[in-house]
Amino acid sequence: MAPSVGWIGCGVMGFSMARNLLAAGYQLGVHTRTASRAKQLIEAGADWVASGTELAQLHDIVISMVGTPDDVETVYFGESGLFAASQEDSKCRIVIDMTTSTPSLARRIAEQATSRQMQALDAPVSGGDVGARDGTLSIMVGGDVESFEQAKPIFDVLGKQALLQGGAGAGQHTKMVNQTIIASTMIGMCEGLLYARRSGLDAQKVLESVSEGAAGSWSLSNLAPRILQGDFQPGFFVEHFVKDIGIALAECEQMGIELEGLKLARRLYDEVLQAGGGRLGTQALYRAIDNERERDGS
Repeated sequence: MAPSVGWIGCGVMGFSMARNLLAAGYQLGVHTRTASRAKQLIEAGADWVASGTELAQLHDIVISMVGTPDDVETVYFGESGLFAASQEDSKCRIVIDMTTSTPSLARRIAEQATSRQMQALDAPVSGGDVGARDGTLSIMVGGDVESFEQAKPIFDVLGKQALLQGGAGAGQHTKMVNQTIIASTMIGMCEGLLYARRSGLDAQKVLESVSEGAAGSWSLSNLAPRILQGDFQPGFFVEHFVKDIGIALAECEQMGIELEGLKLARRLYDEVLQAGGGRLGTQALYRAIDNERERDGS
């Protein structure tokens, strides 16, 4: 019998992920700060649950997909959070945080879970709104082998790949690798599109050529077309990406490494934030790069 699942967070990605679990036949309880965001899930068969504490009391596995490390802290350690349920009253045996958060917080959650005879996985994802909708996310997991294997059927619904990277915190470290690569890729993509336009080329035709060559990437295939259409709506919020870059830079400082591409991306994305673009999609970086070149007289 499939475990019952509690779900916390119905944002751009969380909503689609929860809906996919429902469609796969999982019994689902949902909690989110804004109850109206869960309306469609409830209409589709999910149960509304008033708090994280109650989710832990009612469900075998509880998954969180929220915005920031502070949100994760509240979800797990808040007065109505998952760990507020007494050990005797808690049905939950595995907690899975799929938010991009800090490795240190993932380890802290795992330690608390272990003290309560539970298991914890940190399992951030990559693939954006499209991957969440289509169930094709890449899932990067930290934790122990046994709980990973128990959660694998759920991961198989949510993504095309789930790999155990190591112990607690390893999933979050892997996501920082992912975000570091994307940060520089986004700069190159936006600069390439700017070059195409300023040189008088048909940017759409250029995109068709380079997407099939060595320059091809997920960002080029999924975000470059949005830029060409002037579509800067979020598949992943700028403000969340800046948060991720900040986590990665903090980890770099602890490890004593300098990643210049990552620091440049942070500066450029800060310009998007300062222009009021925090709730736009990450492809809004194109605006900052275009504006910067205009200021330079390029």
